Amino acid sequence: MNKNEVENIIEIEDVHVNFTVKQKKLNVRAVDGVTLSIRAGEILAVVGESGCGKTTLGKTILNIVKPTSGTIKYRGRDLTGVPKKELQRMRQKLQLIFQDPYEALDPRQNVYKTLLEPLAIHRSDLSEEEKRKLIYQYIEAVGLHPAASIAERFPHHLSGGQRQRLSIASTMILEPEFVVADEPVSMLDVSIRAEILKLMLDMQKKNSLTYMFITHDLSLAWMIADRIAVFYLGKMVEIGPAQEVVHRCRHPYTKALVSVIPTVEEHKDERHVLIGETPSPTQVSEGCRFHPRCWFYHKKSCPEICRTTQPDLAVIGDDHKVACHFAEEVNSPQAGEAVEERKPSL
Repeated sequence: MNKNEVENIIEIEDVHVNFTVKQKKLNVRAVDGVTLSIRAGEILAVVGESGCGKTTLGKTILNIVKPTSGTIKYRGRDLTGVPKKELQRMRQKLQLIFQDPYEALDPRQNVYKTLLEPLAIHRSDLSEEEKRKLIYQYIEAVGLHPAASIAERFPHHLSGGQRQRLSIASTMILEPEFVVADEPVSMLDVSIRAEILKLMLDMQKKNSLTYMFITHDLSLAWMIADRIAVFYLGKMVEIGPAQEVVHRCRHPYTKALVSVIPTVEEHKDERHVLIGETPSPTQVSEGCRFHPRCWFYHKKSCPEICRTTQPDLAVIGDDHKVACHFAEEVNSPQAGEAVEERKPSL
């Protein structure tokens, strides 16, 4: 089965999420007209700086945040119009792994009760003994041993890595189909990040999961993802296969992110330093919103089209889309030389 025949588990069409800052009478366009499909069984990494709308988009897909406009479909069903009771039943299949394992867990509940809670809500068909066996099974599955001893511990008895393993267990115990992983390793020590990532990948293969993996780290996205979507100030500016986005990126923002990926060899390609700070989402520029910081805009002597016309997300290759007026000029055929052609592994 080729990529065009794979079922889309999530379909997002022209989704906008606006927040109003009442005290200052400002409108924040957190997600601004995003159209995106997520294929069953894939890992889609969503990459961008803090404040670009990554987390808001993930929570909007799960209906935790309500979209201002647009449609979000799960297996063809529009989630924005689903009755509350039915949405509650669907949440078993749509889950979230939080970024901060210290904030995600209730300090008053031990490990057993933490894992019992989702089962009590969504799996009333199970007997107490079946729930107990399932809880012990998932404690072991995420590498917490021995299960009987771990089950009695409280979050403050666990290390950061153990807490994140518990968070993963509380998500996976419901056997979801689609999981939004919101920077699940960013709060962990570097020494244990690989262990948590390997655990997540193993569980994905075992359970045929679909991940939307939110991260600010492009090198991490390249390591684990099938496709990468790059966001800037609420807009998706580039999306494509991970190798294509890293080695043949066509948006100046992606190119800047790629140019600073650490390598064992000195970069042969120049590094592209972004100009200034990320603008406030309440003061988005006309035209291309990236142009005030764009190195290529200045290289092209500041063309008017970048200041006045917002670029559409256009197809520029096989399964590769970019929103840039000069996408064909941004990257040369040799641009992939700045990083290793072989995809890194854990």
